Amino acid sequence: MDEVMKMTLRHFGIFICVCDELGMTKAAVKLHMTQPSISQAVRELEEHYGVLLFERLGKRLFITEAGKRLLVYARHIINLNVQTEAAMRDFGKVYKLRVGASVTIGECVLLDLLQYIYKEKQEAQVFSEIHNTAELEAMLLRDELDMALVEGKVKSEYLVEQSFMEDELVFIASPVYAAKIQKSFEGLMKMRFFLREEGSGTRNLFEQVMQKYEVQFHVAGVYNNSEGIKKVVEAGMGVSVISKRVVAKELKEGKLVTFKIPDIVFKRHFHIVYHKNKYISPELRYMIDLCNKIDTIL
Repeated sequence: MDEVMKMTLRHFGIFICVCDELGMTKAAVKLHMTQPSISQAVRELEEHYGVLLFERLGKRLFITEAGKRLLVYARHIINLNVQTEAAMRDFGKVYKLRVGASVTIGECVLLDLLQYIYKEKQEAQVFSEIHNTAELEAMLLRDELDMALVEGKVKSEYLVEQSFMEDELVFIASPVYAAKIQKSFEGLMKMRFFLREEGSGTRNLFEQVMQKYEVQFHVAGVYNNSEGIKKVVEAGMGVSVISKRVVAKELKEGKLVTFKIPDIVFKRHFHIVYHKNKYISPELRYMIDLCNKIDTIL
């Protein structure tokens, strides 16, 4: 028991700061401590766990694999302590939920979810952010979000995924542009594609399907939001592949049309993602349950 108690929140806080600042000198300045004190805390962590947390090459520090593993747990330990303090000191108040969404889900699902939550629970406090899938995964691992709704696949073994909604991507073009193009594998190679950025779930699915059928494609532009893609395609400058949910309004108004290529189908599921070590608070459980019955409430 004594050995376990040697590792305190102070040790973990110092370790996290050294990782974030990429050096002990900068960490010492930020924490208003001496550098020897910082070095001692890191050394005590290394001696306690019997591993090397940093490689010291010249004046630079490089975190080891063991250090990366500890950093994941340290962030959650510190965050859980913050939550505990807030819950105990402000007993009865609402816990603030941090929810992230990838761009497509943010545009066609998240707003409706938030409106429903605030209607049902006026005291709710939900902080939301929209990023691509890769960015959301990194934020979950840094414990900057409690959960995320993503259209892509996450890679980390530390994250849990639950499917909650089916989605389909479609080829889109302006009516005039669609009338000119050859709707075949050969035709795809001649089209100008405007796509989402690297790290986007939509971009990843598109590339996977194209690779499956060995179709080469020309990228004419990269956008980090769907609105920009819709505008450039409406202008007749090229085509794109996008969630059918996102362009429902434009399709209905006739500003855009969809077209099919034989055998090519883009099907996927939206996922709820959270850290496997995450404490599932009542607020987080409510949000997860809400997503799982989304078709009945929206």
